[in-house]
Amino acid sequence: MDKPWLYEIQIEGYIPGLWSEWFEGLKINECPAGLTILSGPLIDQAALFGILNKIHSLNLNLISVSRSNLLEDDVNQL
Repeated sequence: MDKPWLYEIQIEGYIPGLWSEWFEGLKINECPAGLTILSGPLIDQAALFGILNKIHSLNLNLISVSRSNLLEDDVNQL
């Protein structure tokens, strides 16, 4: 099994925070510049692809995707 990675996905436009569950539990933050940031752990590339597919289905513009390692403490909390 792959280890989870921490992702930050920036999209143009706003997504209501109530949609967090639909986006695999990622945290949804609205930025004043008209951007929404989805952030949190995803277990593998398939989970990331699922999120990106949902963004595409909503016809939202993808600005960026970044990935970083989860700290050991973060992994234990999953």
